[in-house]
Amino acid sequence: MYRYAGCGLPNVFLKNGYKVVKTPYGEGVTIHDLDGLHLALGSIIVSSPHSLSGAEFRFIRAELELSQKMLAELLGCNEQAVARWEKGRSKVDAPAERLLRLLYKQAKLGEKKLAVALQSLRVLECALPAPRKFVASEKGAGWSAKSERMRA
Repeated sequence: MYRYAGCGLPNVFLKNGYKVVKTPYGEGVTIHDLDGLHLALGSIIVSSPHSLSGAEFRFIRAELELSQKMLAELLGCNEQAVARWEKGRSKVDAPAERLLRLLYKQAKLGEKKLAVALQSLRVLECALPAPRKFVASEKGAGWSAKSERMRA
């Protein structure tokens, strides 16, 4: 069996689905359907009745393509709490663990309803804040507002 540590989990062993190859830098391994492997690992992790280890928490966050900062904002905690959980320095809060499992199940398994929302969050996180102004005007019985980019 091959011990697969490339995912960041210390206890993953592959019976098959991999090939040992020669490279100019020595021996290497290629894994067939890496995305499928990670999906299978994520599925078993979030379905387990056991508390998540720090490495498992980090794996699930990474599979959701969320930064520690974005996940902290979603969970209503600070980025350092997420870092401590991932490093195993403190136990993951039960509500945070339940929400992370739910996010993964909804985004990667099942109906995938949250996949689009998580993609929007990733895009927002990468976007640089641009100077903008808000322009409001009264129209008939109410107000409307729009955002405009400010010129430098």
